[in-house]
Amino acid sequence: MNNIFVICEIEEGKVADVSLELMTKGRSLANELNCKLEALVLGHNLKGVEKELYPYGADVVHIGDDERLDPYTTLPHTSIIVDLFEKEKPQIALLGASTFGRDLGPRVSSALVSGLTADCTSLEIGDHEDKKAKKQYKDLLYQIRPAFGGNIVATIINPDCRPQMATVREGVMKKEIYDATYKGKVNKIEVDKILKPEDLVVKIIERHMEKSKVNIKNSSIIVAGGYGVGSKENFEKLEELAHVLGGEVGASRAAVDAGYADHNRQIGQTGVTVRPKLYIACGISGQIQHTAGMEESAMIIAINNDPNAPINKIADYVITGDVGVVVPKLIKFYKQNTK
Repeated sequence: MNNIFVICEIEEGKVADVSLELMTKGRSLANELNCKLEALVLGHNLKGVEKELYPYGADVVHIGDDERLDPYTTLPHTSIIVDLFEKEKPQIALLGASTFGRDLGPRVSSALVSGLTADCTSLEIGDHEDKKAKKQYKDLLYQIRPAFGGNIVATIINPDCRPQMATVREGVMKKEIYDATYKGKVNKIEVDKILKPEDLVVKIIERHMEKSKVNIKNSSIIVAGGYGVGSKENFEKLEELAHVLGGEVGASRAAVDAGYADHNRQIGQTGVTVRPKLYIACGISGQIQHTAGMEESAMIIAINNDPNAPINKIADYVITGDVGVVVPKLIKFYKQNTK
């Protein structure tokens, strides 16, 4: 009762990174609320999955292991989660904002009439006063995300309905082991007692999955270009800089929309979220839609001909100048000074 649940996603037999990131955040929130952190895993051949989750602070791991739950389909997963939540009555439930979470989250929240905040960039605990109704609410989940096209950052609360549900994109939260020796307990879900014939009407006959050829979210060095780079040809210089640094090339939405780069390189609110050791922003103004996806980078270098560009406010180093002039110089001097 009143615990925090993380609905975990399974990727190739392992717990997805976004779920482990949410376990890290969930443990922090659970400590603040003085409650338990519980993980929920559904799929098949899940033996030992709890050992992946205990180090992240899982007090209870609920496991539903059944061949009908792999691969993922909406109806059986929804039925099991709704049944469990009606019994356990969690105060907070978190999912990754992946294809899995974006499909499953709305189904579960609709069935429970609980509401859902999508694509959160931050989660905090706080109080709220409803002056009109003269009510005080303690320890609510502040669900923080960009709104109105990214022009403002909104803090959303759900005072009365439970659980407070939110999806969070991969890379937004840090993934950190809480205690390598942490031990929780396992609750085996009796899938047969929950699933009904109507939950199994959809069957997956064949699956075709192609892995992304771009590994931008795991790169420790990213050279990202915006509309200010000027052309697809100029992006080749960014690719050369990324190559000599051993990094990957990223892009803002404006650069992708202009055809300078592929969508799978897009960073920001409508792309991927990254937190590399070094982020070099070239010709990027730094609107909130983009910074939401890279502001947690360890070091940010901004190259822009506008000294008042918003990106400069979060950058560790600012180079004011033409990208077409500065980037070739960076390549030249890096090669000269690196063995």
